[in-house]
Amino acid sequence: MSHKRMPRRRTAMAVGGVAALGAAAFLLPHANASQDAGDDGRAPGATGTARTLRATDAPDLDARLRGLLGDAFAGSYYDSGRQQLVVNVVSGDDDVIVRAEKAGAVVRQVAHSAAELGAAARTLKAGAAIPGTSWAVDPRTDKVLVTADSTVTGARWDRLRSAVRGLGPGMATLKKSAGTFKTFASGGDAVFSRVRGGGVRCSLGFNVTAADGSPAFLTAGHCGVAAQRWSDTETGGPTATVDQATFPGQGDFSLVKYDDPGTRAPGEVDTGDGRTVTISRAAEATVGQAVFRMGSTTGLHDGRVTGLDATVNFRSETDPNGVDTVTGLIQTDVCAEPGDSGGPLFTQAGEALGLTSGGSGDCTGGGETFFQPVTAALRATGATLGGGAGGAEDQSGSGSASGSRSGAGDDGTPALTGTR
Repeated sequence: MSHKRMPRRRTAMAVGGVAALGAAAFLLPHANASQDAGDDGRAPGATGTARTLRATDAPDLDARLRGLLGDAFAGSYYDSGRQQLVVNVVSGDDDVIVRAEKAGAVVRQVAHSAAELGAAARTLKAGAAIPGTSWAVDPRTDKVLVTADSTVTGARWDRLRSAVRGLGPGMATLKKSAGTFKTFASGGDAVFSRVRGGGVRCSLGFNVTAADGSPAFLTAGHCGVAAQRWSDTETGGPTATVDQATFPGQGDFSLVKYDDPGTRAPGEVDTGDGRTVTISRAAEATVGQAVFRMGSTTGLHDGRVTGLDATVNFRSETDPNGVDTVTGLIQTDVCAEPGDSGGPLFTQAGEALGLTSGGSGDCTGGGETFFQPVTAALRATGATLGGGAGGAEDQSGSGSASGSRSGAGDDGTPALTGTR
């Protein structure tokens, strides 16, 4: 990190520990049908026709629909099989439906408004912030999806189940996870810090430029809280210092500044085997979107976004009876393991979406993983993507990725190789 230009293997992720990926799965835009599609491939309750669009364009249409539909808007998700955005509406008003269809979305009438689902999530936060639980609005089911890990048993399980039932019939779904919700700040070989009693290992997320022009990178907030000084080698001296860290609370992100102001760190993600993905911009995630995660422990893995604005109640590392609640996260079905904390969540088009926070399970049995949205981290820290050389040129607009990658999607976007 002290070099004038960082070696490529350290530019966006240290991936010396990445193993062979095993059975590969190519993520192509037309590869999978939506899980919510009926026999004709359309979402249940959907009406009208809609234009096809890439997943990268879905957040823009979602934002437009929010303003266009007002209180009638009840969430949206991307149907990857048909390459369409499905928008939920609570009003049967023909004018609302026509406006949504003219905007280019598939319209689906549902029972619960966004305000009602949001109120249900706030009720859970007030009365059911139990260690080992999480919840997020699922627009595909028009419900709040509540998850409890394997530690939620006995009286705590009864309390959670009672809280869910108290939301009213059809408002929420409660499921059990086989794993344990935890942050992933141990193991791996990306960025290191020596602390009293041992060491902390995390993954570097995205190189950025701090508000004062300093070269820096983003990683998980719980990594920045755990240690102040970081190195790119396990035995080397510190070469970067935490400038800002948020955890728990409204996010899980850290801004870490390189000690050498001459550091030039390209805005790339190293996906292993000599391949890199150039990050073109920061973007909002969309439910149903295909995504990739890179981590120093487990390498490259893929999956889909399953929820937004998720709340996770991690068991406190300092208080056995306490809880570290984090809000505003992206929920996915991508796997992760200790040491992957802080690593990047991104698309095959080179869009930065998130930073690995925590979750349950592992990359053998699967599980849920939550990510800090990059857009929120950039706003909070005042940083911009790119570390000074080859960095992202566009923080908000559309852009295409470059770099050495294999395969290509039907729409021309390069295809990455990952494992679920």
